[in-house]
Amino acid sequence: MAESSQSSANRAGASPRPLVQILGAILWPSFFAAGMATVVFFIVVDPLVLRDITFPELEISRLGGYTVAFFMFWAATASSSLFTRILLEPPTHFNHHDHKR
Repeated sequence: MAESSQSSANRAGASPRPLVQILGAILWPSFFAAGMATVVFFIVVDPLVLRDITFPELEISRLGGYTVAFFMFWAATASSSLFTRILLEPPTHFNHHDHKR
């Protein structure tokens, strides 16, 4: 029964996508959003002042602050894109058992 519903989903145009396409759909928009978030954040906040407030004992340069923030923004936006991808999966992808009552 599961094979027939899977084959009917494939005939309806819901073929599985290649992994590289899925990763690109998650990582590229999140990369772009992280870049924009970093620019907007550091228009207002100086990374050296932020370092002095949060971790004054660490020797982090301005460029290091930009780098750390970019990767933090990228992780946040990538997780958001991944969550969206999971929510867009059809319910049949998660229901492997035929639940009949």
